Amino acid sequence: MSEFKVAARYAKSLIDLAKEQGKLEAVKQDMEQFIAVLKANYELQAVLKNPIMKQDKKVSILDALFKGKVDPAVAAFFHIMVRKGRAGILYATAQEFIRAYDEVKGIVHVTVLSAVSLSQQNLETLKNVISSELNAQVILKNEVDPALIGGFVVKVGDRQIDTSIAGRLNKLERHFEFHSIN
Repeated sequence: MSEFKVAARYAKSLIDLAKEQGKLEAVKQDMEQFIAVLKANYELQAVLKNPIMKQDKKVSILDALFKGKVDPAVAAFFHIMVRKGRAGILYATAQEFIRAYDEVKGIVHVTVLSAVSLSQQNLETLKNVISSELNAQVILKNEVDPALIGGFVVKVGDRQIDTSIAGRLNKLERHFEFHSIN
């Protein structure tokens, strides 16, 4: 079974447990903290993925870093994953937990690429339009790509809406290439 599927199953279990215990928000914050620590410390990721290192050592490292700083259910979850030989996918599981949390809460992450930084008013308008279209809470991120020349590209998951000038020029170029071949 792929790492992604295993991580998704463990994340789903933790989501269910957190909902059952009424600790969903606290567990989400703990998982965000865990992700931040692992992002900042690649050595810790390497230690968790190292198959030679003993499970007890991994548990003691996680306890030293997180015991008393995360909900006891999260600490117990870390222990279970390490004991089952799944320490190497803790990071992927934490990321999958956040994705599943967003799904449960109806939160959608949207990226808007534009040639110049969009004004706060434009961002709010775009956010409201996307939110009403998707019937979801939208977290909008604006990235600047001067190569777009003008317009913007909206990315929602694996979908993309390209209204940029560069995108239109590329379509026009492909159209001419196609017709010049025929």
